[in-house]
Formats: sequence, structure tokens, C-alpha cells
Amino acid sequence: MKKIIKRFLTALSITTLFAVPILAPAMVSAQDAINTNLCNGANLSFDPSSTTCVNDPATAQDKVDSIVKLVINIFSLIVGIVSVIMIIIGGLKYITSGGDSGNITGAKNTILYAIIGLVVVALAQVIVRFVLAKASPGP
Repeated sequence: MKKIIKRFLTALSITTLFAVPILAPAMVSAQDAINTNLCNGANLSFDPSSTTCVNDPATAQDKVDSIVKLVINIFSLIVGIVSVIMIIIGGLKYITSGGDSGNITGAKNTILYAIIGLVVVALAQVIVRFVLAKASPGP
């Protein structure tokens, strides 16, 4: 049974490793990359109709907010996937424990810690959105 689970998890991780780049392509044309990244380093934005960069602090704040949200979302996605996988592993350990109290306790702890991880990730999302809403300049 353990060999089957190991093979399944190995196949799932390899499939995920190859599927993610296919499902999320990052296609950007060269002209868009030049226009959007020309003045990134100095908190400046590029106006395509002129050859100069214009200082725009609101745009810089939006960029920082979007980067923070993106990092938190990616982290939450990874932790969420790991938590769900750990719940499944805990359930399988519980089923295959054969009545041994030590294995049952370990399986219950695995499930409990995975659920606590999901709750922490959900609270992190709420806290980050609240802080960004309060820190961002209003209209």
C-alpha cells in the first residue's frame, strides 16, 4: 500500500512539475516589455507619446501593492496545496493504521496540523488585505 501511495505522489508531483509551465505561459511581446519596464527602477512611468519619463508615486504604490498581493497569493496557494495533500496523507495513515494507537495519534496530528495551516493561510490573506487597504492612499 505504501508503494502505491509513493508511486501516486511521485506521479502527481512530476505531472504538476511539467503541467504548471504549460498551463501558465508568460508571453510578453518585446515592445510591451520595453514600454512597461523602461523606467521601473526609478518609480517612474513611461508615456509612449513622449520620450521622457514622468514621476508618478500613485503608480509606484499600486505596483508595490500588486507585488505584495501576488507574493501572498502564490505563498497561500503553495501552502494550501501542501495542506490538502497532508490531509489526504493523514487520512490514508488513519485508514492504514490497523488499530495501532501510535499510528492513529500520528495520523490525527497530521490532519490537525494541516487544518491549522489552512486556517493560518486564510487569516494571513485577511490580514494582508486589511493592512494594504489601510496603508494605501485613498481616493
